[in-house]
Amino acid sequence: MSDDHSPGDRRNPYSDRGGPEGRHAETHDVRREQLTNPTGPEPEDESFAEDLAPETPESIRQSQMESVPAGDDKTVVEALPDLDQGDLASLSLLPEGTHLEQGAVYLNLNDRDRGDFKAVGGQVVEPSDRIVAKKATDYELWNKLTQVRRPS
Repeated sequence: MSDDHSPGDRRNPYSDRGGPEGRHAETHDVRREQLTNPTGPEPEDESFAEDLAPETPESIRQSQMESVPAGDDKTVVEALPDLDQGDLASLSLLPEGTHLEQGAVYLNLNDRDRGDFKAVGGQVVEPSDRIVAKKATDYELWNKLTQVRRPS
């Protein structure tokens, strides 16, 4: 037995109240129901991913692989007379604009007295810098480079 007591035939229930949807609206808070029903996953904002893309650890490693041999830089050759050609050829300078990996250890050959340093987030190789990554340098060569000369 139906609870529809509206005029009309049985094929069109609740015809005087807007049909089944109207009846539903009478018994439920439809607006609240629409707001609380799940709508599925939210669309991804691609612009945010693009902003982070240049500084992902993988892209930093890739840019550091594009290093320049120190033997090709005249300034470095003159500043490091105690290194032979083999050492200079194996020593890799990071190119200008390279993002340094956060927490990794580096040495600026223009400021060897300062010693090695750990990079912080967002740090980039400046045009005047001659930066060498510790993880890309042989440990014996690294030890030669980091010996800080102190006046006696």
